[in-house]
Amino acid sequence: MQKQNAKNILAEILKFPKAKIIITTHQKPDADAMGSSLGLFLFLKQLGFSVTVISPTDFAKNLKWMPGVENVIEFEQDVEACVALTNESDFIFCLDFNALSRINEFGEIVKNSGAKKVLIDHHQNPESFAEFNFWDVKASSTCELVYQFIKESNNENLVDKDMASCLYAGIMTDTGSFKYGNCTAETHLIVAGLLSKGANNVEITEQIYDTFSKERVQFIGFAISQKMVVMEEYNTALITITREEIAQYKLQTGDTEGLVNYGLSIDGVKFAALIIDRTKMVKMSFRSKGNFSVNNFARLHFNGGGHFNASGGSSTETLENTVLKFNEVLKNHKKELNESI
Repeated sequence: MQKQNAKNILAEILKFPKAKIIITTHQKPDADAMGSSLGLFLFLKQLGFSVTVISPTDFAKNLKWMPGVENVIEFEQDVEACVALTNESDFIFCLDFNALSRINEFGEIVKNSGAKKVLIDHHQNPESFAEFNFWDVKASSTCELVYQFIKESNNENLVDKDMASCLYAGIMTDTGSFKYGNCTAETHLIVAGLLSKGANNVEITEQIYDTFSKERVQFIGFAISQKMVVMEEYNTALITITREEIAQYKLQTGDTEGLVNYGLSIDGVKFAALIIDRTKMVKMSFRSKGNFSVNNFARLHFNGGGHFNASGGSSTETLENTVLKFNEVLKNHKKELNESI
């Protein structure tokens, strides 16, 4: 898939000055998903378009400070309105996901809409469902791509404090606070530009990382001390969480975000996994160091994918059977996992 020219994509949309635009992102959106959606929303509003952001599901409390968030409609909460808006739309921007299955039931609505689709994403192996693609697996985040989209369309002057704040949040989180390998010189230049536009890095960091509940902090301690298993034979760390534990600690959307990274922080661990019973489905998060592709691991075994070193998967089996399968397929990757990082 080729990355298309931002100026050409925007020019196509500008042919319809009264165009109705939908922006959507993946289920349970994180800071990159919501930040890119709202950053683009604010940009397109400045151009005079009628724009609506639709999230397939609810999202974490620590994202609700973002400028424009009050305009987000949750598909699960207002299906009828979302279907009507989507069917009436002229363009649908699909941000931070590469397959329509990532937006749950809303995916069929988007697929069947007569609107032209615009994909802005940085995940590997995207499906071909969009007429326009602004896709780059080398980008640190979808927020970085939205900034590039604005800049390459010669509209960088329209970036204001609110837009910059949304985009900064997504870049910060998807780069692990600028410590992952996807954080390049170009990323730092973009971040510098966002700070110069008014993004307050201190305030944004506090909103993202320092607003959790007491129960969430206690849960993190419990998960690390009681639920983490380190399998030294495979240089792997695994955390499993039951639905009863979710209820016990009163976990809300977003409260398990980042938990998988604690396993990867252990010296010698090359692969970390988090497996959670979400009642309707078992959800999985994978992280790795070095040359072990969790994208391939997720695609091969757990109907998932994402990035080389950060991916997700799912299972319709019970939590117990999912863990059994994980332990079994892990054996097939022993050689890779025992290679030096």
